Amino acid sequence: MTGKTRFAVVGYGRMGKKHVSVIDDHPDCELAAIVDTHAQQGLPGIPFYNDLDRFLESSAVAETDVVVIATPNGLHAPHALKCLNAKKHVLIEKPMALNSTDAAAIIKKATEVQRQVFVMMQNRFSPVSVWLKELADSGVLGNIYLVQVNCFWNRDERYYKKGSWHGTKDLDGGALFTQFSHFVDLLYWCFGDITNISSNFRNFGHEGMIDFEDTGIAHFDFVKGGVGCLSYTTATWDKNLESSFTVIAENGSLKIGGQYMDKVDYCHVKDYSAPNPDTLVTHSNQTAFTETSVNHRNFIYEMLYSLKSENPIQTLANDGQKVLGMIERMYSVI
Repeated sequence: MTGKTRFAVVGYGRMGKKHVSVIDDHPDCELAAIVDTHAQQGLPGIPFYNDLDRFLESSAVAETDVVVIATPNGLHAPHALKCLNAKKHVLIEKPMALNSTDAAAIIKKATEVQRQVFVMMQNRFSPVSVWLKELADSGVLGNIYLVQVNCFWNRDERYYKKGSWHGTKDLDGGALFTQFSHFVDLLYWCFGDITNISSNFRNFGHEGMIDFEDTGIAHFDFVKGGVGCLSYTTATWDKNLESSFTVIAENGSLKIGGQYMDKVDYCHVKDYSAPNPDTLVTHSNQTAFTETSVNHRNFIYEMLYSLKSENPIQTLANDGQKVLGMIERMYSVI
């Protein structure tokens, strides 16, 4: 690929608008089209379609290199497959699909048409997450004993609005897919696969609002050694409380937190100097960008490099499929 990369965004809701903002900001990207079944219109001067099939049959397809899938979770797989059939690269918002079988079908189709699939796991591009990954891989920590992940969030009637796809089993899937798949991804990325899973799920505060749990605890062993626990809820009153990773290891302990997992709260490791917090802050030249938008932008930079160099980046579709498999196994042992 040479010149600017042209994107079509399918799904013009909150995440779709964030992608459009990042694309507009990037000097090597252009927005080719917007597709949404509910929005009345997109942006001035940008072709707008209220049906994916109509877009795929239009002349705009020839002007599109990458299709961003930002539709409800349950539509990610069928929409991605349609776009791959049109021989377009696809960038899928998390989760990649709602089951690993659909994820495998996406990967198979991408191989058949020789196109790349990317899964938006932008938290991997947070400086703190990169630091945690490098520290885990370095061996400095020694044997991993315990990894505790806490995600205590608020999602109430302001989020689960009547008539919305949020909270439905077929389009949302569950809190582990919609809210907390980023944390499962970081578990896998930094510490590897898990086994011997036991889980406990409850719906404490969302009866009549959602088709699944609002609170869960999953215990597991890491294949590489050590144990872990993921505790999460969307029932925290009024606002988010905590997002954190705590690691207890042979040679030390650490904890990362912050609203966007962007702070090192504690680091005490043998023969290791904790990094200067200033080096782990996500900086942006544009104050309009939030921390998470900066991570989206950094993901796009890496994706463009992958497309132009034909070298796959770190958030491969295979990783997306692996994370889905971990979530499926957590749910299957209820």
